[in-house]
Amino acid sequence: MAQQLPWIWQATADEVAAEYACDRFITGPTVGCWRAADSTASAERLFRWLCQLRVAPYSYDLVDNFGKASPRTLTADVDQLELGQTFMTIFELADFVPGEQLTLRIADRRALGLFGDVAVTYLAATAPAGSRLVVKLALPARGNAVRRTVLAWGDLLMMRKQVLELTRLAAG
Repeated sequence: MAQQLPWIWQATADEVAAEYACDRFITGPTVGCWRAADSTASAERLFRWLCQLRVAPYSYDLVDNFGKASPRTLTADVDQLELGQTFMTIFELADFVPGEQLTLRIADRRALGLFGDVAVTYLAATAPAGSRLVVKLALPARGNAVRRTVLAWGDLLMMRKQVLELTRLAAG
């Protein structure tokens, strides 16, 4: 599938067509943004790194982690998941399948005011060379199209870095 920036980056047609848990957490029709990357790590190891999002965002730390470096080693017990746990400061865990997917929803009031209702699913799938990380960001289709487009471009910038960083760290 051709990249359709800012909506699709490195996701296949099948990945875009698939159903994701994040869609269940947005009321009404949704607009999606997909990001994907391959890793030589197993899907289980990649999922373990996704759990690290409880600790840090793994994107541009100066911007989204108050200048504090995201850890480069696994943090004990962050893979002990429970619904409602905080991820990346502004999200809460809305759904998960151990070893496979995490779905987060914005819970922070200030972030809701800035970004609106947003949910995101991180999927760690087995792939021929190891694993594949597929991320879908779901936004409400209603409302301001310009705001959605600006959010999609911002997400592409930040999420591209995050996806590449997590797949690299998982590969060790």
